[in-house]
Amino acid sequence: MSENKTKECSGVELISLLCSLFGPSGCEYNVADKICEQIDASCEYVYDRVGMGNIIVRVGESGSGKPKLMISAHMDEVGMMIKGIDDEGYLRFGTVGGIDESVLCGRNVTVGDETKRVKGVIASKAIHHQTSKERNTATPVKDMYIDIGAKNAEDAEKYVSVGDFATFDSDFVLFGEDRRMMKAKALDDRVGCAVMIELIRKFANRWQELPYEIYFCFTVREETGLSGAVSAANSIKPDCAIVLESTAIADIHGVADNSRVAEIGHGGVISIADRSTIYDREWIDICLDLAEKKGIDVQIKRYVSGGNDAGVIQRSGDGVRSLAISLPTRYLHSASCVASLDDYESVLELVSALIQTPIEKV
Repeated sequence: MSENKTKECSGVELISLLCSLFGPSGCEYNVADKICEQIDASCEYVYDRVGMGNIIVRVGESGSGKPKLMISAHMDEVGMMIKGIDDEGYLRFGTVGGIDESVLCGRNVTVGDETKRVKGVIASKAIHHQTSKERNTATPVKDMYIDIGAKNAEDAEKYVSVGDFATFDSDFVLFGEDRRMMKAKALDDRVGCAVMIELIRKFANRWQELPYEIYFCFTVREETGLSGAVSAANSIKPDCAIVLESTAIADIHGVADNSRVAEIGHGGVISIADRSTIYDREWIDICLDLAEKKGIDVQIKRYVSGGNDAGVIQRSGDGVRSLAISLPTRYLHSASCVASLDDYESVLELVSALIQTPIEKV
């Protein structure tokens, strides 16, 4: 455990802590270290820092004969990687994960790696110098740069190197009625990690009550190919899996109802299908029935889009019955993701109920 132990926190305080961390795909160690501090008093875990970098927590006795349930959420966030430093000290970069070019220009960023950090801003040619055609199109990434205030390349190289990463630098903000809306970077998927931390604490000393041998997996590199989940699933060999995610929802002005994926304030989002997975229909029905009986808000994902760790978990071994539960999130993969604390609490309550409910024919 780290000598500088983070205070154990939960709810909005925990989400804020996790979202503030620097952790793009391939550089998740800072996030992993903080998660380990948060769960250290509640459980034992395997942290494969030298290898893949996943954290795996087992709740229950190995070899108990109970079905193995894998619950997964990824630690990484979208970001950028530095691929060049020009003579004037500006940093050229490429995106890591799916980022819309239009949300980049003018954003504050943090550049660095596991140990170093420097502030910067993404910039491009000012509007005053753009052609009429350029003004009407999003600036491509190849024409943007990160300004860290360096005098020249030699000065910039004192602080950053080619191969370093960058993430959005964005404050965590509560707003709206009763301050129940939250804005932050990296809600995808630090909210899923927060749900798992709270569940680990809740059931740490109650695992005998559960119908499963549960493996909570904090995975890496979801945004760039799902490689962390592949490793974890092959190691655990689960019978069934729940993937906790955030999903883009398009519940904004001007979007027709039939084009909206889900809506903020209506609870967690249950996927029927996405671009990588067809989910287990029987388990979906059990989930919806359980939510109705317990009065937990839940909704169906109304659009086939996106993908997540379930895409590889489901295909591992002899096949894994899979369910995805997502937090409905506006403006995903940006510096200003927006979600509801009410929905977070609904997801937490639903997953807590699910892991206490046996599923037949696993």
